[in-house]
Amino acid sequence: MKGYVNIPKSVYCKPCRECGAPPLIAHAGIEGYVVKCPNNDNHYQTTPGIIDIEDWNIHNTLLYDNDYDLKMMSR
Repeated sequence: MKGYVNIPKSVYCKPCRECGAPPLIAHAGIEGYVVKCPNNDNHYQTTPGIIDIEDWNIHNTLLYDNDYDLKMMSR
């Protein structure tokens, strides 16, 4: 076995905000599973436990501070 599972396209999952790679599900031993970036373990990964794609999506959202149009509206 590869040690990881690709997330099916039918499940909405945001790409890694650091490199843009689609995440995967990796076995984390007795603790459970993590959703993580396949390219770099230093990029965000969920805490070991259940497969938490919602947590991944929340933490891989670019905040509105990076969007020029939204910054102009908030002033």
